[in-house]
Amino acid sequence: MKNYFLFLFVIVSTTLFSQEKSIATSLIATEFLEADIFVGKDKFGFNYYIKNNVFFKKDNQELFQYKNVALGKIMKVDLLNPLKIILFYENFNTIIIVDNQLNEIQKINFSENQTPIVASAFGIAAQNKLWLFNNLTQQLGLFDLVKNNFQALATPFSTSIKLYQSDYNHFYWVDILNHAYSCDLFGRINSLGKIPVADGIKFISTQEYIYSKENQLYWVDRNKNETNPIIIDKKSFKSFSHKEQILTIFTDHEISTFKIQLP
Repeated sequence: MKNYFLFLFVIVSTTLFSQEKSIATSLIATEFLEADIFVGKDKFGFNYYIKNNVFFKKDNQELFQYKNVALGKIMKVDLLNPLKIILFYENFNTIIIVDNQLNEIQKINFSENQTPIVASAFGIAAQNKLWLFNNLTQQLGLFDLVKNNFQALATPFSTSIKLYQSDYNHFYWVDILNHAYSCDLFGRINSLGKIPVADGIKFISTQEYIYSKENQLYWVDRNKNETNPIIIDKKSFKSFSHKEQILTIFTDHEISTFKIQLP
């Protein structure tokens, strides 16, 4: 009887293990980059990064930079639109919008707004607007870049935001309890469930995301209820980004780009 249960345990364990589908990748390119923070790469081959609190855009032939010492530390950069890049200087409650050559085209100090705003999260949205989280009211809303007004989309959050991400149509966030949510342009909030404790996370859609934990990447598909490891030839890395099945890994002095091969 003991041997029977041991045999059954081995069979069940082997079956469960075999159901885990490792996601393969193929290396596209590797290049040297000396940076403090790697922000991302665009489809034209430009790398965006921060070095000594200066924002850079660089490829093999051109180098652009933006520097604003008066506003302190660059806390976050939104690269969703390469023609309208947004830099967030949280300590001065200010965003700077630059063009594709990193020339400043707009500056917004939220402290000067008619509606009191202390921004702690932002991202470019559709229709010339920004996602904006007002720390004073604990509300997420849309800020109109033309009219300079803020419209709250949701009731005040009951828990603090730990990390966030956005695209034109959705704002994603994870709270301090590791619950994930999304909000659309009409203020509809959806729960995305509880996510694993992670070092980093990138939402692909409301149903899929990639997270990193102890230098391992995982692809989560909520529709299939699957979590699958992504195989990359890197023992350690500082950060990662993902766009259109292209995975970019940043180590201490190197950027490696991979094509993800979903099963």
